[in-house]
Amino acid sequence: MTEILGYVGAVFIGIVLGLIGGGGSILTVPIFVYVLGIEPILATAYSLFVVGSTAFVGTIRNTLGNTIDYKTGIIFAIPTFIAVFLTRKFLIPVIPESLFFIGNFEITKSIGIMMFFALIMALAAFFMIKGRKDTSQKDQKTEYNYPLIIVESIIVGVLTGIVGAGGGFLIIPALVLLAKLPMKKAVGTSLMIIAIKSLIGFVGDVQNFDIDWAFLFSFTAFSIIGIFIGIYLNKFIDSKSLKKGFGWFVLIMAIYIILKEIL
Repeated sequence: MTEILGYVGAVFIGIVLGLIGGGGSILTVPIFVYVLGIEPILATAYSLFVVGSTAFVGTIRNTLGNTIDYKTGIIFAIPTFIAVFLTRKFLIPVIPESLFFIGNFEITKSIGIMMFFALIMALAAFFMIKGRKDTSQKDQKTEYNYPLIIVESIIVGVLTGIVGAGGGFLIIPALVLLAKLPMKKAVGTSLMIIAIKSLIGFVGDVQNFDIDWAFLFSFTAFSIIGIFIGIYLNKFIDSKSLKKGFGWFVLIMAIYIILKEIL
């Protein structure tokens, strides 16, 4: 029964990605951990593959719609995927199993990862609830603030490497504010960046974990089915209202994870 719920969750992840262009990946780790019972560190590795593969399918679709700025995407992607790879390959394995104690309560590596993930979820929920305005202009020349882009890319890469989420809620504002991309192109370019950095980051995990490839491929396949359903439903549903509603859902999930890990 839990396996069926997990695959239903995979479809839901894809649907959300197809409907609002992001956000679905923030549910991948909780589904792996709390529905399917997968250990948190391994769950973040699986999440990178699922998120990267699903975003790759979305990128192919966006290529047909000419909604990707390839130069900007590559400039953002290079520092990001290097940071993801190094985080997964070297940082995650050396984090001690026991982090610290609060009284008699031990904060383990797994609890720490999930608590940090919950904080990232809360931040993502804030951006989704608040919404974003497209302040760029279609005919405006793209300008690059390279120092800020590199810093932003490294931060996103490290966060992605630790929690296994796509980080679109951080990438899209950066593309709009730092590269002056129109919102539509920012969303499309963000998916390309997510696909590159997530899949390359996953490569850093292959030797660190015993990967259940059959399960991972099947789960990813259901997520990809979901993204096509979401793309179709997007024609009939107001994405702005949906994004705010999903933001509140993610916030509730973040509070649930914090309370579950503490209590």
